[in-house]
Amino acid sequence: MTTFVDRVELHVAAGNGGHGCASVHREKFKPLGGPDGGNGGRGGDVILVVDQSVTTLLDYHHSPHRKAGNGAPGAGDNRSGKDGQDLILPVPDGTVVLDKQGNVLADLVGQGTTFIAGQGGRGGLGNAALASARRKAPGFALLGEPGEFRDIVMELKTVADVALVGYPSAGKSSLISVLSAAKPKIADYPFTTLVPNLGVVTAGSTVYTIADVPGLIPGASQGKGLGLEFLRHVERCSVLVHVLDTATLESDRDPVSDLDVIEAELAQYGGLDDRPRIVVLNKIDIPDGQDLADMIRPDLEERGYQVFEVSAVARTGLKELSFALAGIIGAARAAKPKEEATRIVIRPKAVDDAGFTVTLGEDGLYRVRGEKPERWVKQTDFNNDEAVGYLADRLNRLGVEDALLKAGARSGDGVAIGSEENAVVFDWEPSMAAGAEMLGRRGEDHRLDAPRPAAVRRRDRDAERDEADQEFEKFKPF
Repeated sequence: MTTFVDRVELHVAAGNGGHGCASVHREKFKPLGGPDGGNGGRGGDVILVVDQSVTTLLDYHHSPHRKAGNGAPGAGDNRSGKDGQDLILPVPDGTVVLDKQGNVLADLVGQGTTFIAGQGGRGGLGNAALASARRKAPGFALLGEPGEFRDIVMELKTVADVALVGYPSAGKSSLISVLSAAKPKIADYPFTTLVPNLGVVTAGSTVYTIADVPGLIPGASQGKGLGLEFLRHVERCSVLVHVLDTATLESDRDPVSDLDVIEAELAQYGGLDDRPRIVVLNKIDIPDGQDLADMIRPDLEERGYQVFEVSAVARTGLKELSFALAGIIGAARAAKPKEEATRIVIRPKAVDDAGFTVTLGEDGLYRVRGEKPERWVKQTDFNNDEAVGYLADRLNRLGVEDALLKAGARSGDGVAIGSEENAVVFDWEPSMAAGAEMLGRRGEDHRLDAPRPAAVRRRDRDAERDEADQEFEKFKPF
């Protein structure tokens, strides 16, 4: 059964915002007490949080679909809906978040580091919030905005100071077991280590972590063996330790050629040229191993390597190795630039930035793209004429009408707001731009009706005025 997973694809869905409420206050002797529809609640976010107690992405391998809570709809009597509950997902330290194209979205290092993987939708405004001096009792409310849906990839890169690399059965697991309290699986056959092991080493006043990377073989950087799956775990290390087997039983191998092969794989993987290297000649407790170590040590030192002869079984040479690693790590930590105080960066919008764009597509549609127009379309109830008229007013105030005219749009041309996959398409009528508050009954907007003769419009307006006067007479005090 799989117990360690360091790469998963996660499908996150933030919560939808709650719909606003269209309501009119009613009580005895006050049948039309004004709008009192409350706002919808905000949808919950999906948040990744670094948790030191989590060491694997196994939970997300088994359950890759995660969703936050939806916001509750608003209600009458100015009652706002409850916000949706945020979904907190704990991830290991060193998790890298990428999109489906491989672009890095976040690098989560350090306890408590957070990243919002999915933004919850905004709640829709109720008609109480939409009321104005001229629109005293709106017959509509805004819909809640859908929550963000995103497919992300999470990769775990172990946060360790030292990485032990080498051929299978070189003794890396044995070495980490005697240097730290880690208890990896140890056996006398290749590829015993199937997942990285992590241990903590104390050398004097320096405490550092050491990782045992599964065995590398020729072609590991291209996916052969287990190397490609775990080479990412050495990227964050401060020092690389080549563990060479001086007592190998394979006739076609020797420690120097093993070192050359591993270095070639690290070079092809890339990004590790600046890391200091140390060579550990392991298994010197075997007579042939000690003789071979004495033979190749001068050659390795001529190459510039610092060489240590150790035996994980006899526990010899371990103290010198641990203190040498502590010195290198201490120097690396001291060389790191100090973290500066958090600065707030203000990036004002350009003077000519309208917040949207209008382009003519190959299909003959004028496409409007921008955060505000697309959000407003999502919040509009197209079954309510008054809500559609309100959308037209907002687009006009933003300058969409003028931009369409400059782009060459004419009455009856198709206009699409949103992406090609999820756009709202309508026939543009410039007359929709004026007279936003010249409404009829609640929920209606005469601008959406077919054009009528002026005499008919005057007749209907007079009839509506007489009807309103009659309604007023019913409640007129004696």
